[in-house]
Amino acid sequence: MNRLQLFLLLRRNNQLGIRRSPAFEQSVIAKVLMYLGAAFAAIYLIFFGVMFSTAANEEDMPGFIFVILPLLLLMDFGARFGIQQTPAMLLKPYMLQPMPRRAVIETFLLTSLFSGWNALWLCLYLPYCIIILAGGAGFLSVLMVLLSGMVLVMLNSQWYLLIRTLVARSLLWWLMPATLYACYFVPMMMDDEWHVFEQVADFIGEQGGTLWFFLVCLLLLVGLFSLNRKMQFTFAVEEISREQKAPAAMKRVSQFTFLERFGQTGEYLKLELKSIMRNKAIRSRVLMSLGLVVMLVAIITFSDVYDGFYMLNFWCYYCFAIYGMTALVKVMGAEGNYIDLLMTHRENILSLLRAKYYFHVVILLVPIVLTIPAVIAGKFSVMMIIAYTLLTSGVLYLVMFQLGIYNKQTLPLNQRITGKGNVENGLQLIIEMLAMFMPIALVAILLLIFEDENTAYAILAVIGLVATLAHPWWLRNIYQRMMARKYENLEGFHASRA
Repeated sequence: MNRLQLFLLLRRNNQLGIRRSPAFEQSVIAKVLMYLGAAFAAIYLIFFGVMFSTAANEEDMPGFIFVILPLLLLMDFGARFGIQQTPAMLLKPYMLQPMPRRAVIETFLLTSLFSGWNALWLCLYLPYCIIILAGGAGFLSVLMVLLSGMVLVMLNSQWYLLIRTLVARSLLWWLMPATLYACYFVPMMMDDEWHVFEQVADFIGEQGGTLWFFLVCLLLLVGLFSLNRKMQFTFAVEEISREQKAPAAMKRVSQFTFLERFGQTGEYLKLELKSIMRNKAIRSRVLMSLGLVVMLVAIITFSDVYDGFYMLNFWCYYCFAIYGMTALVKVMGAEGNYIDLLMTHRENILSLLRAKYYFHVVILLVPIVLTIPAVIAGKFSVMMIIAYTLLTSGVLYLVMFQLGIYNKQTLPLNQRITGKGNVENGLQLIIEMLAMFMPIALVAILLLIFEDENTAYAILAVIGLVATLAHPWWLRNIYQRMMARKYENLEGFHASRA
């Protein structure tokens, strides 16, 4: 079997694996939404291509697009976390097959290079190249712009694979992309004094359509591809062949005895705390959410990038909602590992839901403290903080807890490079979008009615407070609907366990 045959076989097996997944039926709506998202992305990329080509013709600079491209590639980098797996995740089924392991890794790396997502970027480059060609740019320069642009997109896909694989081993690796992107954004913000960014931008714009620029991009792609090939193989083999070590004797066990006064709910609160302390998958969500809030507050406090009224509202709400959205979108997923035990006593699940709700309400104290610098700087108001705290504890959590009725995929407690991907169902995507943008829409509507932001915040706070105080009723309603689907959900949890 040659490499082409192997490539086609593994691609076919991967597609069949997706269709055989227990989540395939759930992900039909997600696929429809993904195609709609791709259509909107194509429209935006065409618009950006036309806009940037106009500026390139005015400046007589064919490579102008490469000055702005890091911003677009940063958004592309973030979007890949929801759509692209690492090759190591797909290697495990083939480790015992009579085929070269490195060839398997190479096949999946090539698949990531020539994916439909990367091809979508032609919607940016083709309009750009056609317009600058009509504007008088040389054919060779236009061709180099097109080839260099696509190579940079492929390079970004390899960069994503590298970072995602390293972050699965330690969250400290986030410092590497943070440092890289800071090298672009910091000079841009300080350009009034040093003019460093302006000089670099002029150089890149002038040289972006040259042969040597394309060769440099191609050389970087080959280097990163080779690094990924070696690293993905090494980490995957190391993880699969690693022997399980006997756990060391615990020197200290956290008892959280102060929670015992709350009875069964207190026991489940202990479970929430110990899950974060002991399980890598859950702990990583907490740390990533915390880091994102700290970064957002720092940007808002010390810069004027998001000084618009609606942007400040959006990011203020996001600071409070981010952890609930990332954790509760998979609500009951971690419990799918031992859901059978939870079903043995009446209303165990209700106590668990109640404990989860109280835990997420208490965790809102963290963003309240972290946003104090933005309040002191005058970016956030006290009424804004109160409104979004109550809106999160009431309306957002009411919406997100509904997913407990429909979620039936087990979430691995310890993330692994070779672990299964958890495909989100359509309801998760819809509820995430609703939870993210609904409060901002409410603010806009209330401002049109009352024309006073404090009045709008007061109404939002009252809505959130009512939903918060009503949590015993809507939690019990969620519990009753979960019990009506318990056999279907149990079957899904059992089928999706790693």
